[in-house]
Amino acid sequence: MGPLEGVRVVELAGIGPAPFAGMMLADMGADVVRVERAATTFGGGVHDFLGRGRRSVALDLKNPVGVEAALALVASADALIEGFRPGVMERLGLGPEVCLARNPKLVFGRMTGWGQTGPWAHMAGHDMNYIAINGALHSFARAGEAPVPPVNTVGDFGGGGMLLAFGVLCGVLHARQSGRGQVIDAAMVDGSALLMTMVLSMRAMGLWQDRAGTNLLDGGSPFYEVHETADGRYLSVGALEPKFYAEALRLFELDPATLPHQMDVSRWGELRAAIAGAVRKKTLAEWAEVAAGTDACIAPILGFPEAFEHPHLKARGTYVDGPGGMQPAPAPRFSATPPTLRPPPAAVGEHTEAVFRDWGVSQAEVARFQDAGALKAG
Repeated sequence: MGPLEGVRVVELAGIGPAPFAGMMLADMGADVVRVERAATTFGGGVHDFLGRGRRSVALDLKNPVGVEAALALVASADALIEGFRPGVMERLGLGPEVCLARNPKLVFGRMTGWGQTGPWAHMAGHDMNYIAINGALHSFARAGEAPVPPVNTVGDFGGGGMLLAFGVLCGVLHARQSGRGQVIDAAMVDGSALLMTMVLSMRAMGLWQDRAGTNLLDGGSPFYEVHETADGRYLSVGALEPKFYAEALRLFELDPATLPHQMDVSRWGELRAAIAGAVRKKTLAEWAEVAAGTDACIAPILGFPEAFEHPHLKARGTYVDGPGGMQPAPAPRFSATPPTLRPPPAAVGEHTEAVFRDWGVSQAEVARFQDAGALKAG
């Protein structure tokens, strides 16, 4: 069932990073219950991979009895996660003070873009905005060109949902040791800044310039770069260390004696031309074959259909053909408690009665919630 078997999480249904955290926890075996609006039409059904692995309870949180029903689940939960703007949960009657009064060991995980405090806390925003003001987005640019948003992986998921899942588990461990719950303020603006730790360390050492596209890891160096192949595809070259760089030059059939020194930044333009010229002599498939099994740190850049069929990813089961199509397998791997792909997203309210029963709410209480129109049974 995975390493988190026995952990109970209430997830207030939303979009983006909070559901990603819920998916990660569910992938690892936690019993994650999504509290959804009975009348909701949102969701991608079997194709909504972010919604996999959870049971669904449908509640009317505008009904005071619906709030009571939610608190009945909170009473038995290890954690609650939500992704609303600051103040929304309080207005619903489900703020941290209320929930922790009901369950003092509860970990209350809050996922926002700007955080719970600060002058921008109540502003709207999206992934790109959060990584714009903390310096992260500035780094995703060629020299002299506009920054390119890295999809929404850095803010929403790497610096958002993943940070929330980590924070919640830290809180659960602390609660089990101390008996005290707490509030986790997970903000994408903070998490994506945290992802830039190594860059800031290099900057402090004088090894990173504030001008994007001129540094070792941002496309400034020709040996940590994307180069076009003979067939108009692209090859990733990440030959940083001297021994790997030497192996890459060997595959490129370039004589190091005829080239500038690898770390002579003033001559990176010459080196870039030489490596680019060498890469253009073969197709992507040819380079993939040449580089396979070597330490040259060279790999083809593949689209998803090709990635699904790559022999290394197939051998590891990185992508799995589950309900709804190809999707990422749970990660990381565990030797003793391996997680498996969880069921597809549930229909809204599909497990309402079962969840209340399994989480110790009496049948009489459930009947009262139903009579008040506060919940929808599946």
